[in-house]
Amino acid sequence: MPLILPKKYHRKLLPETTEVAIKMVKDAFQTTLARELKLRRVTAPLFLLTGTGLNDNLNGVEQAVSFTIDAMGGKTAEVVHSLAKWKRYKLGAYDIAPGYGLYTDMNAIRTFEDLDNIHSLYVDQWDWEKSIRKEDRTLSYLKETVRTIYRTLLEVEQMVFERFPHITPVLPQEITFVHAEELAKRYPDKTPREREAITAKEHGAIFIIGIGAPIDGGEPHDGRSPDYDDWISLNEEGYHGLNGDIILWNPVLEIPFEISSMGIRVSPESLVEQLEIRGCAERAELPFHRMLLEDKLPYSIGGGIGQSRLCMFLLHKAHIGEVQASIWPEDQIRKCAEAGIELL
Repeated sequence: MPLILPKKYHRKLLPETTEVAIKMVKDAFQTTLARELKLRRVTAPLFLLTGTGLNDNLNGVEQAVSFTIDAMGGKTAEVVHSLAKWKRYKLGAYDIAPGYGLYTDMNAIRTFEDLDNIHSLYVDQWDWEKSIRKEDRTLSYLKETVRTIYRTLLEVEQMVFERFPHITPVLPQEITFVHAEELAKRYPDKTPREREAITAKEHGAIFIIGIGAPIDGGEPHDGRSPDYDDWISLNEEGYHGLNGDIILWNPVLEIPFEISSMGIRVSPESLVEQLEIRGCAERAELPFHRMLLEDKLPYSIGGGIGQSRLCMFLLHKAHIGEVQASIWPEDQIRKCAEAGIELL
């Protein structure tokens, strides 16, 4: 995405006040989310051993940052892309009952990211996972969980307004659900990104269902790894997918703004099918995948919620570098400064 420099952009908080606001947003959101979803906080790894199948493969082509461990005979470890599968493993290890779960701070380094208003080398998000019963693997359960997360978002947005009255709320009171297949039929001549933009601008907040599933035998709306979200199972509305993305309309940048990817996780059956579709059936031999196929892991729902993106949105910032410390090209730093955007 090209760098966006909004005309007449005026920061609503000075950098020092922004730091205070960031802490307020993060503290309030994670506390409220944990209460509403019945989650407890756990400590998470920054890196995992290569070859366990626990790291998120994203779209299967992104290269993880890796290094060798001298004290372990030269074994290789890699910085996490996300903790999508690690969390499900921990649900089983801690024997967390259905209806309860865990969350953690996930920090990643993604060297392949394009650096722009919403993408950084540094990724920080709340990763959460919740044990469910087999009968909870439904679209209605997914939707109710999305609504709970969205209510939390609305609550924190109101808190920001009460603390900083010049930052007025922009989110609608309800989130709108739409299937990726439905969007493709509605806008057959548009790209997935264009469909998102039209729909997010119309409704203000949407949840697109079925991210990763091939649409009419063709390409998916967007990429999703085959071994955590279930994007192939038919749901009760007749579409593929028990997962999706929460996308908000960002009025500062005037773009669709993904804040979370989440979903009901794969069953043994959907795992096999999705691995075959993506041409990576050999992953079934990895330790994590064997545990899942042998019914040694609980059914679950989970996702990630971007911390910096959340702060950026709620504080009406134009660049993610205004709410996190990272590395940016000198040319981008200069252009942002000329447009009144001060990067941390």
